[in-house]
Amino acid sequence: MGLEEIKRKMHSGEVYESHEQALVDEQLACMEAMYDYNQTRPSEGDKRQQIMRRLFAEVGDDCYIEPPVRANWGKHTHLGKRVYANFNLTLVDDTHIYIGDYVMIAPNVTIATAGHPIEPESRKKVAQFNIPVRIGNNVWIGAASVILPGVTIGENSVIGAGSVVTKDIPPNVVAYGNPCRVIREISERDKEYYYKELKFN
Repeated sequence: MGLEEIKRKMHSGEVYESHEQALVDEQLACMEAMYDYNQTRPSEGDKRQQIMRRLFAEVGDDCYIEPPVRANWGKHTHLGKRVYANFNLTLVDDTHIYIGDYVMIAPNVTIATAGHPIEPESRKKVAQFNIPVRIGNNVWIGAASVILPGVTIGENSVIGAGSVVTKDIPPNVVAYGNPCRVIREISERDKEYYYKELKFN
């Protein structure tokens, strides 16, 4: 299978096997940029922005990603404006990850587009498939959550800490669990209470 056909399959959802040196070299360039980013000092905000804009497909205004961050490709990740990600974000971006505006990502979150077949012989050949992930505007993803391939999370929704998101989550809901499921809609009460029985002033 040629390089162009592998690249097509990377973004088609089809199963493919890849041992092409050109792809290994592309990933190495991403890892080098990730290393540079993760070695920056807290005071080097401008340097971080420069590396992010070189690394990712799109970076909106006022994005902040706390090192360390990991990405497979970088160039398949799209960030809207004012995205905030705390430390240990992992982006398995073998195909595209779309993150909307004002998204907040807590520590130790994994967003994965890639998977491997269940069938054992295929896995021996390091076969894989990739399906895009889409995260809508103003979503909050809680700590240690895992977003699996093909998932879409609707705008304004909250994903509770420790969730494994295996299916689409609609907009304007609170969802959590393993597997993640909708618990309730965001309501008028949420304008009065910010956490359990604690009220806004």
